[in-house]
Amino acid sequence: MARPCAVVGIGQTKYKRRRDDLSLDGLVREAALRALEDANLTFADIDAVVLGKAPDALEGVIMPELSLADALGAVGKPIHRVHTAGSVGASTAISAAVLVESGRYDTVLTVTYEKQSEGNATWALSGGKSGGQGAGGTFAPWIREYIRRSKAPEHIGWTVAVKDRLNALKNQYAHLHLEDISIEMVRESPMLWDPLHFLESCPSSDGAAAMVVTSEDKVGRSPNKPAWVLGHAKRTEFSSFPGRDTVRPQAGVDCAEALYKEVGITNPRKQIDAAEIYVPFSWYEPMWLEGHLIAEEGQGWKMTDEGATALDGDFPVNCSGGVLSSNPIGASGMIRCLEAANQVRGTAGDYQVDGAKVALGHAYGGAAQYFAMWIVSSELQPDFS
Repeated sequence: MARPCAVVGIGQTKYKRRRDDLSLDGLVREAALRALEDANLTFADIDAVVLGKAPDALEGVIMPELSLADALGAVGKPIHRVHTAGSVGASTAISAAVLVESGRYDTVLTVTYEKQSEGNATWALSGGKSGGQGAGGTFAPWIREYIRRSKAPEHIGWTVAVKDRLNALKNQYAHLHLEDISIEMVRESPMLWDPLHFLESCPSSDGAAAMVVTSEDKVGRSPNKPAWVLGHAKRTEFSSFPGRDTVRPQAGVDCAEALYKEVGITNPRKQIDAAEIYVPFSWYEPMWLEGHLIAEEGQGWKMTDEGATALDGDFPVNCSGGVLSSNPIGASGMIRCLEAANQVRGTAGDYQVDGAKVALGHAYGGAAQYFAMWIVSSELQPDFS
């Protein structure tokens, strides 16, 4: 049986306006130091480091776990590397938890990042005229198919975009602070990939995230409330095969089912208090609400429309501003897990959900084929009855 573990330290680094404000090493080290400070620990207390990021080509630094060892206090210590496309941040968090749960290490520092100002991320934003379809070009037809199936009205995407950007105004680490965001502004922004407007799409940014994960008997060393990792799951499917449902990938359904079963959740909408869901394009909020069994098929957009996913709704989603407001690709999934932990620790500040005890962190990647999810709680054994 896996031994219990918890998140006891959290740190983030927001992008800098000038490219030379922080080196790559400095970007990840700053996040790591903030997580250690939050946990009241030092690098000497860390048994191993788990590092995750999106493709090395984005910065052109191959095997960055080697060059970053010194910045992360990991010289002479084990460094584990994780890569699962856009879901890598959540996969990295889960890998750190597994290493502690297994008994291999007592305390693990896990760090993810992207410094896209030093690389070439235009592949993710390219349009048809440049010869590449980009991430949005891949997902747009699937979003259009979701709209056809569900008969969702076009303002749903605009609503998500405004909601998340308004939430971001409450989060000092959100990369985008759009003070004048509105439905009209989103609607009138340029169309990138039908039906996705510019302001329904995620940014491309620099940033890092870090967490300290430790075993039950070590939790007491840290002064702040822990976020207990109740369960986690990862699932993968091929990006292309006959009959694949790209709107509601089976791997995503399987991932959610496995996670809820492990934790003992039978009604996620009622039993989860807050969720940080990977939404790089606004329409993926209702799509993942359905794809991860929080809403019935065809009903996810109605949750958005009725305000259920707002900060004061009955199922708040992306209270931190989400991927639509911060997208250092390799760190984005961990930020979802980290912000879920913030909610149950009561450390989310102005975007705190009142009384949040159970929270979901989620990421997906590739051609909506990689999924990683965890559930954290303020209690080691919450009552879901």
